[in-house]
Amino acid sequence: MWIVSPLALLLLWEACARLGFIEVRFFPAPSTIFAKLWELIGTAGFWIDVGTSLRRMFIGFFMGAIPGLIVGLAMGLFRPVREICQPLVAALYPLPKIAILPLILLIFGIGELSKYVIVAIGVFFLMTINTFAGVANIPAIYFDVARNLRASRWHIYLTVALPGALPGIFTGLRVCMGVALLLLVAAEFVGAEEGIGYRIWWAWSVFWVTNMYVGFAVIALLGFLSAYFVDWLERRFLPWQRRQT
Repeated sequence: MWIVSPLALLLLWEACARLGFIEVRFFPAPSTIFAKLWELIGTAGFWIDVGTSLRRMFIGFFMGAIPGLIVGLAMGLFRPVREICQPLVAALYPLPKIAILPLILLIFGIGELSKYVIVAIGVFFLMTINTFAGVANIPAIYFDVARNLRASRWHIYLTVALPGALPGIFTGLRVCMGVALLLLVAAEFVGAEEGIGYRIWWAWSVFWVTNMYVGFAVIALLGFLSAYFVDWLERRFLPWQRRQT
């Protein structure tokens, strides 16, 4: 049933375009967009752009997600770490990541590293916050039982803290995937010669509106597939969550 609402929106869009209710120069019909997409799929440049963007997204994602996971767990488990890091996270997280892109470009240049870093920054804060929330929501009695059973500190981390934080971690992963894609496309608008974001910007600059919408469609598809992949992982690692729903 998940396909009903997107399909209904596309059919409405197609009807409005064919009946002249919307300006097709700015809002081309979905059939026109998909025809152009099918045409571009057969070109090597299309796959180079997609592959380049995916590489940048995943490298930046892991650069931010792994430290965020570690810091979030540490904040939830250790009061001194929480007292040191929580004010910094609260102060820096609201800063718009796109707004600091010029600073990132100034420090790291317009090469690949700046694109990895801007994605990593956005992912780091989201993963830290969601992991910390996951640990904070674990009932204290679980830790008390583990201590009464004389479990080692490392064993408590692996068998209580990490599994208990998994719902928050997967929530963070789901959000981080979308944010990573968003930040990457924005970074590719500047200082890139390949990638989906670069192609969207290039299509806008020459007023190839249909090609621009193809870029939007590819981003939407990648976002959907990444969310589906995280859902699949969650069903594998948290089967009890599925049974509850």
